[in-house]
Amino acid sequence: MSAAPGEQIGAGARRNAIDCAPAIALAARHQARLRREIDRQGEGWQGVQFMAQSSILSPSERRFLDLQRVGHLATADRQSVPHVVPICFALIESTLYSSIDDKPKARSGQPLKRLRNLRENPHVCVVVDRYREDWKRLAWVMLWGRAEILAEGSEHDHAQAALRSRYQQYRGMRISSYPVIALRVERAASWGNLSVR
Repeated sequence: MSAAPGEQIGAGARRNAIDCAPAIALAARHQARLRREIDRQGEGWQGVQFMAQSSILSPSERRFLDLQRVGHLATADRQSVPHVVPICFALIESTLYSSIDDKPKARSGQPLKRLRNLRENPHVCVVVDRYREDWKRLAWVMLWGRAEILAEGSEHDHAQAALRSRYQQYRGMRISSYPVIALRVERAASWGNLSVR
């Protein structure tokens, strides 16, 4: 984990960096396997950038995420059955937050599928992409990590404040009683020209 110029890394951040060591080692092995697959696939994968070390996200990846409005969250249950939903999100340092809200949802009398999956399997992936008919402008950023469900507390409240700032629709919703999903980003990959709008 690295600090921006003038910033200091606190004890909590150092502790998180140490805790991430096994995940970073695993990510490095996965990255090597994926690079071999990219070599086999050829030019269709050219330009994919991977960040699994201390910085996790490059400045261009952060700017891209700041400009995009919708991501897609992939979770899986204990049987590894996938489930993907579009999400609103806010990125703060190396955590991506998404809140459950009061938009209409199926009333099944049980928690949302994404929350049930996270309780069974915290490993998640989020992809944020930009599609244009001009395919020279296609780009995406993909994030992997472990997710936590925040029911309350200062981090929960800070995340929802960031989401309200980013999405004016949340300002009229009573979301404070809803949980927040916190994705602790351990690895990132990106493709395309992230600087083109």
